[in-house]
Amino acid sequence: MITKKILIFGASGQVGRYCIRRFVKNNYKVIAVTRNSHKKGYILKTQAPIGYIDIIEANIFDEQKLKDLISSVDVCVNLIGILHEKGRISTFKNIHSVFPKKLAEICNFFNVKLVHISALGLENAHDSKYAKSKITGENSIRNILPSATIIKPSLVYSVDDNFTTKFMSLLSLLPIFPLYYGGKTKFTPIHVSELAELIFYVISKELYSKNIEALGPEILTFKDILRILMRCIKKKCILLPLPLPLAKGSAFLMNFLPNPPITIDQIKLLNYDNIKSEKGFTNFDIGCPSKIKFEEAVTKYAYNWTEGGQYSNFLKK
Repeated sequence: MITKKILIFGASGQVGRYCIRRFVKNNYKVIAVTRNSHKKGYILKTQAPIGYIDIIEANIFDEQKLKDLISSVDVCVNLIGILHEKGRISTFKNIHSVFPKKLAEICNFFNVKLVHISALGLENAHDSKYAKSKITGENSIRNILPSATIIKPSLVYSVDDNFTTKFMSLLSLLPIFPLYYGGKTKFTPIHVSELAELIFYVISKELYSKNIEALGPEILTFKDILRILMRCIKKKCILLPLPLPLAKGSAFLMNFLPNPPITIDQIKLLNYDNIKSEKGFTNFDIGCPSKIKFEEAVTKYAYNWTEGGQYSNFLKK
């Protein structure tokens, strides 16, 4: 028996797919919004039993469509975010500031609960367009809809992410890898399954009007993370500290690629720790702790980037 209707924006991403499976397992009906149902629909259809998911193709800037969708649900979950800008529409301002504000206005009008996923470690990154747009979006939501819950995860990872998979691809090919800011930036990586569990926990326990920092069980530096990834793919690579001007220069050139490995804005973000803030209220504080350790989880899928694949050790014997 269906108990709640959940509207998810960004449903086809790594967090969205885990959320769908978690929700329908507990008899929630999911309305999954995607910008391209022909490309993403077949993936979304496999995430839930028939009758527990509706897949809707929509332009997120179509206000009337947003009103039609939000007016018929109990909770709206916004997972949409971008790591780099592309064109005139897919900008940090539009995706992270304008769209969340419009969602908050419509949710407020129809008295629908909103769970918004932002990011951790943004407050001090005044030189980052990504960070500023995220903070603007958070402030708009909080001013318009005080009942909203904003979840701020640290680095989210899984076999479907754009972080560990990208870096393992590069580490498997390169003999030397650049180390930004000496590799000292700190992270508290959280596995996507535990972030999805937190989102479900917030909604099922009706923990609204909160800012929650979503943390993994350990603190790792950027250098720690690279070393773990190298161990997981059984590859040795020289980690070479890179002067900031040179790092920004190489990122500027990469920005012309369709999917750049790193951008100037991301290099700016790497200058700031991605850990619990001084007065942060976390998933541990609300009784939803994360337990999966980074190396333990990455080891399970890292064989995709090892020479010889999953059974290489067996074949050598």
